[in-house]
Amino acid sequence: MWQYFLRRFIYMLFTVWIISVITFAVIQLPPGDYVTTMVSQMIQSGMDDLPPDFEAQIRAQYGLDQPMYVQYGKWLRNIVVEGKFGYSYIYRRDAKDIILERLPVSFAISAFSVLFVWIVALPIGIYSAVKQYSKADYFVTFVGFIGLAIPNFLFALILMFISYRYMDRAMIGLFSQEYETAPWSLAKFIDLVKHLWIPVIIIGTAGTAGLIRTMRANLLDELNKPYVDTARSKGLPERVLLWKYPVRHALNPFVSTIGWILPSLIAGELIVSIVLNLPTTGPVVYNALLDQDMYVAAGIILILSTLTVLGTFISDLLLALLDPRLRLQ
Repeated sequence: MWQYFLRRFIYMLFTVWIISVITFAVIQLPPGDYVTTMVSQMIQSGMDDLPPDFEAQIRAQYGLDQPMYVQYGKWLRNIVVEGKFGYSYIYRRDAKDIILERLPVSFAISAFSVLFVWIVALPIGIYSAVKQYSKADYFVTFVGFIGLAIPNFLFALILMFISYRYMDRAMIGLFSQEYETAPWSLAKFIDLVKHLWIPVIIIGTAGTAGLIRTMRANLLDELNKPYVDTARSKGLPERVLLWKYPVRHALNPFVSTIGWILPSLIAGELIVSIVLNLPTTGPVVYNALLDQDMYVAAGIILILSTLTVLGTFISDLLLALLDPRLRLQ
């Protein structure tokens, strides 16, 4: 078991390193950099008398005149050794401070969304498989297809309209106006819960619909195997038979989907956060990409990608616990 854990952990570290290289390279693909954007804005505002070497001086001051591999080496070294993600040109602060301000909210929304997906998808998928071709099965299948078909941002707009029309409040942000700057209290926590359910449902809907279909298909495959008929012929109660054998075996592919649930939740969180005006990493990374604030964008993308790889790592460990055959591979 420990050899399997160590091997997967080394794979995870190597994958994170590859992601850091790709992230830093992709961030620098657009033409120009922050200095180019800044100088262009200064010229448009009427500052036409800039010195000829002004742009070169600013670029040298920020270290943007160095080759990309040198910039990457310094960036990675600062992250590993000092825990710094670089300097934000837009916010004039360390990128780490900006990321740490927004990351807990993003992580909380994604974590609650994962719990929502599992709590809803597991029992519904099991019921849909056991009641195959029933009215409930057809209804769940229809709702699942609707959930997969509707984009997250459109679902967000629909729920915003419903909340404003029938609840007399626009469910945007995570707090009401009177609690945004107030210290933490029971009333503020209750206000947070009132606002949190909308982004959680929106982000988790597509994943829930997909996992319901996955669980239904896996369990139907297990229910049609001979060992189920054998256990039933021996007089084992139907409920005990269902949970002791078929459901346990059907959970293997279900658990492995953690690796692709997290990326979809993170992508959905980014778009939904912009639509609902949530104080998460979504609007920050979006603005950083537009303004070429490279260290903020690269830091957020690296952290979210690392969380995705960590989700895959956790799914591998859970699969090893459920299926001992994987440990011997």
